[in-house]
Amino acid sequence: MWTVEENNEEELIRRLKRGDYNAFCRIYDLYAKCLYAYSLQYIKQAEDAEEIVQDVFVNLWNRRDTIRQEQTLRALLFIMAKHLLINAYRAQVNQPVYEDYLNYQDRLSVEDTRYRMEYSDFLKKFDSALATLVPTQQKVVRLSRLQQWSNKEIAQHLQLSEQTVKNQLSLGMKKLREVFDKLLCLPVFMLIH
Repeated sequence: MWTVEENNEEELIRRLKRGDYNAFCRIYDLYAKCLYAYSLQYIKQAEDAEEIVQDVFVNLWNRRDTIRQEQTLRALLFIMAKHLLINAYRAQVNQPVYEDYLNYQDRLSVEDTRYRMEYSDFLKKFDSALATLVPTQQKVVRLSRLQQWSNKEIAQHLQLSEQTVKNQLSLGMKKLREVFDKLLCLPVFMLIH
């Protein structure tokens, strides 16, 4: 049974910083459900929300000695959850849709000419859209979006600064969006958003 003192947040933080596993368990009992509900509002899948909560508490335990006393546990835990949710969202947004499209095509029968024609049309539109970009933007977009290279790798390969790569990628993607808005080409539009 927990005493009132064990529910005292400052005492829980002090005990947690000393490596007290019982204090950690009490913090989990106090905050896990509300963190789960918070995460579920944004992530929409129960398993992913559970993973966010678990990651929050793993990070809390691993970084327990860096906790500042002026922070409330609630604020600290929700900030940690927010950062993990942002990272999860970024990872979801940056999934390589083009690669998914190719994998989808691989699963289809080679005999299915309709899909082969659709894929061929997709490549033609994508190549003509890329052709509207200046050469540096073309190279940067191809390496970033089609080959999944990091900005740092692209910068080294093309002997440019990372900031130049970011700028060229941003300008190139903006131009591609404009081109595909005109073409109303949904699969490619999904690739570049």
